[in-house]
Amino acid sequence: MKELLPIVDDSRGLFMDAIEAANSGHLGMPMGCAEIGAALFGKLLRFDPDNPTWMNRDRFILSAGHGSIFLYVWLHLAGYDISFEDIKNFRKSGSIAHGHPEFNKNLGIECTTGPLGQGVANAVGMALSCKKQAARFNTTKHKIFDNFIVCLCGDGCLQEGIAAEACSLAGHWKLDNLILIFDSNDVTLDAKLSKSQSENIIQRFGAYGFEVVRANGNDLNDFITTFNDVKFSPSRCPKMIIAKTIIGLGIDEIAGTNQAHGSAGVKFIDTAKQKMGLPSTKFFVSEATKRFFARRKSECKEKYAAWLEVFKAWQEENPDLAQVLLGDNQTSMVHVLDALEPSNQGRISTRAAAGKILQTIAKYDESMITGSADLFASTGNYIKDGSDFSSENLQGRNIYFGVREHAMAAIMNGVAYDGIFRPSCSTFLVFSDYMRAAIRVSALAKLGQIFIFTHDSIAVGEDGPTHQPVENLTALRCFPNLDVIRPADYEETVGAWQLAMANINRPTALILSRQELPYLGQINVAQRRNGVPKGAYIAHAEVGKLERIVLASGSELCLAMQAAPLLDGTRVVSVPCMEAFERQSKEYKSLVLPPSCTKRIAIEAGISMPWHKYVGLSGIVLGVNSFGYSGQPADLMNSFDITLENLKNVIYGLS
Repeated sequence: MKELLPIVDDSRGLFMDAIEAANSGHLGMPMGCAEIGAALFGKLLRFDPDNPTWMNRDRFILSAGHGSIFLYVWLHLAGYDISFEDIKNFRKSGSIAHGHPEFNKNLGIECTTGPLGQGVANAVGMALSCKKQAARFNTTKHKIFDNFIVCLCGDGCLQEGIAAEACSLAGHWKLDNLILIFDSNDVTLDAKLSKSQSENIIQRFGAYGFEVVRANGNDLNDFITTFNDVKFSPSRCPKMIIAKTIIGLGIDEIAGTNQAHGSAGVKFIDTAKQKMGLPSTKFFVSEATKRFFARRKSECKEKYAAWLEVFKAWQEENPDLAQVLLGDNQTSMVHVLDALEPSNQGRISTRAAAGKILQTIAKYDESMITGSADLFASTGNYIKDGSDFSSENLQGRNIYFGVREHAMAAIMNGVAYDGIFRPSCSTFLVFSDYMRAAIRVSALAKLGQIFIFTHDSIAVGEDGPTHQPVENLTALRCFPNLDVIRPADYEETVGAWQLAMANINRPTALILSRQELPYLGQINVAQRRNGVPKGAYIAHAEVGKLERIVLASGSELCLAMQAAPLLDGTRVVSVPCMEAFERQSKEYKSLVLPPSCTKRIAIEAGISMPWHKYVGLSGIVLGVNSFGYSGQPADLMNSFDITLENLKNVIYGLS
């Protein structure tokens, strides 16, 4: 391992120079984990920088994303498309070396991390996805998937509750392709770890079902030996390496203290370099390090080439499986859904409608998997004949997450990052707050995940205000790059699924009713289905001159459709997805909502705030702007004036 020693020192020099140049960043973790980085990228991980999306590559996830310079330096040295200039411009505008890692497979950045704990859950999701890939596509003759998911995390990641949720599931599912490296340096940003923690990590993760071992993270030989031991361990469970390290190692003045966490050590860089035997030259990389990684890159290419031969043989002998693995079902799925027969069921809840449509999607798109936070029976997104995912049935398409909404969302983000399966997951809308951090990252990373939220309003009734979403719909609409769709009946739900399946670069939130809603047969089927992807459409054209516009979504559209025809000059606009409507052309938006018509009413059983941009200062919004109470759904709707009678009165009041 002697050949790795100069690489360790070179990496520490780069960490210090990059953070000094940026006048910003976190020195402690990169400095303390330099030996771990050299071991992983210099010897232990399987990857090919020239083929960064290789399906059978090992995935490395830096959950402790504040130490992002660690990732960028090692990816640069290993030969990924992160340039020396990017390292020099760390944290500066225009550099791809951001302050925290942002998802880019082509650069070797497997997921967006920074919010602590998210990367741990993402790693569990990737491990789940890769286990499913191996079960679905490997044959007795050809093993095309046998990779590992390696996640480096710190105390902060493990203190976040999401890590507990996700690791509990990893142990339960026996994800033996997951290796969690815990950078155990006994320091948090504020103080020594002892100020906030005294638990026994070995016992905790042992209870989850992990194989837990210790290693000296600052000793190359010990770490490499330990890593290989757990990687090839016969135990059928996820692994944790507790790697004891010294935060800020190499800068004596701050090493081992919470001061090392940030950039406090920058002023001691020159002295540190002298002690390490590094030249004073900024951004120095020795010729020995360059030669080492040139050889390493050649070895990586050889491994990829050998795998590719196996893959080609597998592809020739298993053309049907290859079509499933490599095929693109997104375009065809729109046509499949468009060919669905119109509903003849009359009244149906949109949660039931969505569940019914999901069965067709699952039939034609084998990549679709789904999960629920202990609510399959209520959310209705269980794939019939899809079987249940478990350690004994890795091909199961239905995932039981238990009451772990946050981990569910982040684990499914991990599946989406991996890119082989199309994830969806469900809970009640009011519990979307538990998932908020993961939804935000999903939108930021442009993942095509589908979040299914049911029980969409105070119409859940007797469960009371703790289960009645009031602000949640508006809260979701605040996210950039998230389509929030609230369909009004079966046909709009078909359109909602069409938009969701087409959204491969943004997540989708389907907002579905618990209560049955009438079939809006007075609106043309194609009009409803095609209108949803546009975000808004004219559901009822005015008779005579346009005098007023009523806007509605979801369960309130039926009220608008009953009230508007009673008075000539009244147009009804269905607005199932504000975000999609905002993407339409100025001409289309003016066609649906002519600026000349200022008499406008919006009705939705939720916070009224987002509707004011459509109704204007002189418009009226019938919404719910306070918490509900326990009672019959009809009583709640009456109490908040979300009724046909009140809508009629308001319409006539604008005459």
